[in-house]
Amino acid sequence: MQAGGIVLCGGDSRRMRRPKPLLPFGPECMLQRVVRLLRCAVRPLVVVAADGQKLPNLPNVVRVVHDRRQGYGPLEGLAVGLAAIREDVEAAFVTGCDVPFLVPDLVRELVRRVEGYDVVVPVEGDRHHPLAAVYRTAVLPEVEKLLAAGRLRPVFLYDSVRTKRVPVADLRTVDPDLRTLANLNHPVDYLSALAEAGFDLPEDLRIALEETTSRP
Repeated sequence: MQAGGIVLCGGDSRRMRRPKPLLPFGPECMLQRVVRLLRCAVRPLVVVAADGQKLPNLPNVVRVVHDRRQGYGPLEGLAVGLAAIREDVEAAFVTGCDVPFLVPDLVRELVRRVEGYDVVVPVEGDRHHPLAAVYRTAVLPEVEKLLAAGRLRPVFLYDSVRTKRVPVADLRTVDPDLRTLANLNHPVDYLSALAEAGFDLPEDLRIALEETTSRP
């Protein structure tokens, strides 16, 4: 199975209150780090950004495309990303830009499991992880139909194509702490991740983030 990768970064970062792709993470920005880690597992890579969104420098081999419409959520980014990559690969692992501890082995494991299915998605009970899942490019027409109907929840796609739901417990052999599934939504999440990685944050940014954390 030849698989690529799609990184969605066009969200408004409302809860973080700062653009996630540009957040410093050691010597890199968050998006640069996620792209580097994902390229260890799959290639080529496509980054899907919002129209006019500022991004950090990325490797020349990474293609950047843009959402066609605002407010359609990750399903819009999935459609744009699949359309951009479908000439090169049969499937793509899709992630957000806010998973700095992404584990390439988990990506490889989910790609391995896509044989015979259209989608492979980790699940915890009734909760799906659509931004840590593998999608065949052949599902693009179904994604477009859902978008046209305003049915924007990824679970609608899972119910309409051949979907393999993988209990997250089955993935601990390759990602013991399931770090690939742990996205950073709030400033406190980001500050904790930096501390865990042993990275410092510029003092002015730290103060600003701590102030947003203390606001109601």
